[in-house]
Amino acid sequence: MVARFQMRDLSVLSYYLGIEVRQGKEALMLGQSAYASKLLEWSSMTECKPCVTPMKERLKLMKDSTAAKVDATLYWSIVGGLRYLVHIRPDIAFVVGYVSRFMEDLREDHWAAVKRLLRYVKGTVNQVIVFPKTDESGLQLTVFSDVDMSGNINGRWSTSGVLVFLGSAPISWLLLK
Repeated sequence: MVARFQMRDLSVLSYYLGIEVRQGKEALMLGQSAYASKLLEWSSMTECKPCVTPMKERLKLMKDSTAAKVDATLYWSIVGGLRYLVHIRPDIAFVVGYVSRFMEDLREDHWAAVKRLLRYVKGTVNQVIVFPKTDESGLQLTVFSDVDMSGNINGRWSTSGVLVFLGSAPISWLLLK
């Protein structure tokens, strides 16, 4: 028996795997406001006070912290949700990677860093990434890099990151109300 599949046009893409898609004449916009709101709801932080930065400046968390232990299941599920949110929110990628390092032995100070990140997400829940539509005049390569030499206090290793964009125009961020 041969299975037959028929492909249909279901109209303009507006939502796919938790990513909201808005297509206009000038730009393509991707966001995850509904998913971010659901993540805040799961973590019981829908009524929290928003903050303007995802992490405290010069925050140094340790694996062998002496703070009280926290519920691992909640921490794992929230950090996993934040990892999915990074697809459209590269502004939180570093912090999500940082709090992911402490999954083995979770402490109150690690959870406080996650809650701070959730407060930042609350304040930027409507942020979208914008891909402007332009003429076919050519591609532009844009590269950003950063390094933290021996910034990890647990093992004294360095952390680095690179962000590469290839497109006809630079990508921009918008905070839509």
